[in-house]
Amino acid sequence: MKLDSSIAAIVTGGASGLGEGTARRLAAEGAKVAIFDMNVERGEQVASEIGGVFCHVNVADEDSVNAGFEKARAAHGQERVLVNCAGIGGAEKTARRSGSTGEISAHDMGRFTRIISINLIGSFMCAAKAAEGMMGLDPLGDSGRGVIVHTASVAAQDGQIGQVAYSASKGGIYGMTLPMARDLAKEGIRVNTILPGFFETPIYQQMPPEVKVNLASHLQFPQRFGTPEEYADLVNFMVSSDYINAECVRLDAGARMPPK
Repeated sequence: MKLDSSIAAIVTGGASGLGEGTARRLAAEGAKVAIFDMNVERGEQVASEIGGVFCHVNVADEDSVNAGFEKARAAHGQERVLVNCAGIGGAEKTARRSGSTGEISAHDMGRFTRIISINLIGSFMCAAKAAEGMMGLDPLGDSGRGVIVHTASVAAQDGQIGQVAYSASKGGIYGMTLPMARDLAKEGIRVNTILPGFFETPIYQQMPPEVKVNLASHLQFPQRFGTPEEYADLVNFMVSSDYINAECVRLDAGARMPPK
């Protein structure tokens, strides 16, 4: 699908990190971009800089998602591109002992549910509602009606100690890619997923330098964190190349993570 001013795109989590890099790249390619995010100040700033529109959206809340799509479509028309980047992390073992008291406790169920709700259910909800809208569009020849790109994580395959909730959420995204692509194939809507490794995003930028050096040592080549721009390169390829569909691609410099 060729990106130009006739193409509307939505990027969830577009106010920072991988989402911001993607929003900026799609806009640079000519698309009209709407940003879904909870960070109003930063989201409005990025949207203003790229000539887009900001929508204050909680992807885990259906009413909020519906309002976001309504605002984005009022500004730009029906989107043909959706990129799901919204998500949260979290570290907690399935069950654990307290180091000081030896007390045993199970994973906090509210935290587990929240991570699943935002990362997995949020991605599915936005994709389903985008697909519903795309199905009403006329196809663009062989490019079809639209493209959906999800963000999973290498943790979907190589989850570490304490990543059970996060890995489950990202594994769910990985697992729904093929059936979603099959669901939408006859409608001319492609679905792909990116599994990023370590990237220069706000989460990792807050880490001490020595921690980042240790993490980078598990990469093959290059031994450095990726950039949002490199992530956006792959998004752009998945949108513009009509022949890539139902694919899950690791973007991780060859990382294979140890248990912890």
